[in-house]
Amino acid sequence: MKKLLFFLLFPGLLWAQTTFQEAEAFFDNEQFNKAKPLFQKFLKENPNHTKTREYLGDIAGYAKNWDEAISYYEPLVEEDPRNANYHFKCGGAMGMKALEISRIRALGYIGDIKRHFETAAKLDPKHIEVRWALVEYYIQLPGIIGGSERKAIKNANELLKISPVDGYLANGYIAEYTDRPEDAERFYKKAIKVGGSPHTYEKLTNLYEKNEQPREAMQTAANSLKKHKRNSLNYQIGKIAAQYNLNAELGIDCLQAYIKNYSVRDGVPKDWAYYRLAQIYKNIGRKDKALQWIDKALTDRPDFPEAIQERHHILSL
Repeated sequence: MKKLLFFLLFPGLLWAQTTFQEAEAFFDNEQFNKAKPLFQKFLKENPNHTKTREYLGDIAGYAKNWDEAISYYEPLVEEDPRNANYHFKCGGAMGMKALEISRIRALGYIGDIKRHFETAAKLDPKHIEVRWALVEYYIQLPGIIGGSERKAIKNANELLKISPVDGYLANGYIAEYTDRPEDAERFYKKAIKVGGSPHTYEKLTNLYEKNEQPREAMQTAANSLKKHKRNSLNYQIGKIAAQYNLNAELGIDCLQAYIKNYSVRDGVPKDWAYYRLAQIYKNIGRKDKALQWIDKALTDRPDFPEAIQERHHILSL
């Protein structure tokens, strides 16, 4: 009887809650275009609902609408200045906006960005994302306007206490940014030893590629593939084999595995795998097979400029 009276007296409340839950479900599934109008509708009837405003700020951020994101986050910070996450998100949106405007205008945001990030770090000393944000803030800014490698390293070492793998990755990032590849390699290897996630292997692989160490890059990617079985690694190994004329057999096997197991989540379209196979067969002097694969790439995408150029190279053999 009590439940029946509740439904009769407060049907609007029940409907509104259902709307919020539906919007939240869309948000969790990254269907932001569906979530946004429902959150907006709910907010119109519940204008002080903080979580809805935060969600709308997040959706604006995903869409790179930084002014809109800031318009949600700033009032949340003012209402709850001891909420570390609000400070982090507000500082992050300001930082992204600063990257998209002129340097002179961006200077006006520097102080607020720093204040929000440092406040968030004080309020929540275990906030991993804000420590990363501070590492990037201090390492990317020129020294004359507040940049400091020393402070970046300090925050990376704070990360080490919270999350060792993040700490090693952050120190590796600083070393890479400041052109110290040997130190970066050492930190990334420590991150692999401690965490061993696909991301840790990816950072070391990319470092090797960037510094023209293809054998090391291929071996690192192969180690990651053995452990994580991610199809995208098959393409990466094949790409290195094609670009540097290394281990053709492994490159062919990996690219064929990539094509066989391909899904859109792998990121790189299949026509690029066809293109890399053509490169490998060209490298080992198999003109017939190279033409077969480059034509397959061009059948999938006739306006594929790299493939058009590669076909000319193959025909000239």
